[in-house]
Amino acid sequence: MHVFLMGGTGFLGKHLAFYLHEQGHSLSLLVRSEGKKGMFPSDCEVVTGDPLQPGPWQERATQADAVINLVGKNIFSRWTEQEKEQIYTTRIKATRMAVQAVAQNDSPPALINANAVGYYDPTNWDAATESSPPGESFLSRVCIDWQSEALKAEKHGSRVVILRIAPPLAKDGGVLASMLTPFRLGLGGRLGSGKQPFPWIHITDFLRAVEFLAGNREVSGPVNLCAPGLVSNAEFTRTLARFLGRPAFLPVPATLLKLTLGEMSQMLLQGPKAKPDVLLQNGFDFRFPSLFTALQDLLSK
Repeated sequence: MHVFLMGGTGFLGKHLAFYLHEQGHSLSLLVRSEGKKGMFPSDCEVVTGDPLQPGPWQERATQADAVINLVGKNIFSRWTEQEKEQIYTTRIKATRMAVQAVAQNDSPPALINANAVGYYDPTNWDAATESSPPGESFLSRVCIDWQSEALKAEKHGSRVVILRIAPPLAKDGGVLASMLTPFRLGLGGRLGSGKQPFPWIHITDFLRAVEFLAGNREVSGPVNLCAPGLVSNAEFTRTLARFLGRPAFLPVPATLLKLTLGEMSQMLLQGPKAKPDVLLQNGFDFRFPSLFTALQDLLSK
């Protein structure tokens, strides 16, 4: 495939760029400045442009087989009103620009657009499949509008896939990397009661799933990118501590999380119970379906 990647300089984007290159795909990467070229393999095409603004880059994007859009401000911060506005606008504007790009071609590329399992109601502990209704939290509202913006590409004949991504586990970034140091120091512990579901996906399965969805013309609409082996926050904590050979006796009280993180603490204290039905129904084979196998791979190297 020829893939046009938006958001390739972020944590997930860099992993995806190198993975797709290793798999032999032709890759065009949208970056804001020429100085970003050195981040990627030399034979990848680097296109300069602002993903939040229209520009000549959109013409190059429309020539691809698939446009993958991962643009969006990091949500792991205290959600001030300014932060919330940036979390929202970066996702909506970038998606709007991606839709404009694919619409320029009579045979438009597929649009593989990021989203999150935060779409679902975090207070509903029933298993959330792709057909489950959304929640009413700030993150849910972001995901709803984000998805609606991406689905506009269907009016132009584009196949649209909505990636409802669970936190990917990797050693060099994301939620697991942020936990390794405190857990190795024996300072790890569950968050709040620990009973809340903790959806996750191994970084390798995330990359394989995105490639699978970009190339599978039979799949469209929302897809949960999460492992089938769902665990609670307390189970995740115990398993991680076990692999590191450290105790995990210091739970973080919900009140402390709310005090330090404000509204964002809801995301940590009320995870959705997501299931990857669409991936499984379409024959995707998870390499790391359980948390044990995922941590064994990541932490034994």
